[in-house]
Amino acid sequence: MTQDAHNRKRTPQGRRRGLYAGLGLTTLLGAAGLLYLAALGGAVAADGSAYDYTFTSIDGAPLPLETFRGKAILLVNTASQCGFTPQYEGLQALWETYRDQGLVVLGAPSNDFGGQEPGSEKDIKKFCTMNFNVNFPLTSKIATRGAAAHPFYKWARAETGTGPKWNFHKYLIDANGRLVGSYPSIVKPMSKKLRRAIEAALPKQSVQN
Repeated sequence: MTQDAHNRKRTPQGRRRGLYAGLGLTTLLGAAGLLYLAALGGAVAADGSAYDYTFTSIDGAPLPLETFRGKAILLVNTASQCGFTPQYEGLQALWETYRDQGLVVLGAPSNDFGGQEPGSEKDIKKFCTMNFNVNFPLTSKIATRGAAAHPFYKWARAETGTGPKWNFHKYLIDANGRLVGSYPSIVKPMSKKLRRAIEAALPKQSVQN
């Protein structure tokens, strides 16, 4: 390999192409499984408030969801080595499009599915910044299922009967702290379906006609 080819391979664009060419989605779930998951996403209703729960930021500081009172929150369990990892690009686009209208995109790295988030918080933050220019908030690594699941995820699963089945599951919380949407990995961040739901969940005074 020439030096020029080696340098091109190490560029962010080259790394991103590698991510797209990584795990085949149909290999992970099967075509029928993807269609089934796509049909599941939509509105949910949960008692209680997301504001009752606190995460830790990727830098180690307390991150209560109460901090985002009055804003809509899209909470996504993320991973760096997944076939869905390129959705970081769409999540960043959502953040840039709607943050001035009251949306917070919150990434919650998790190693639950396929061991696809093995790195440290420092590794994860560097990866997200270098590959996708992510500047929306990230939490420390969490579990989303089982006895070790973060309390928010235990609550969401118990209240709605649905929980992440893979990386990049999306929970939508409205401006009053109510859990109002649950969207599986196959639902892309900038899809019309998700954008319509986000716009309905934004603080009313911020929605632009």
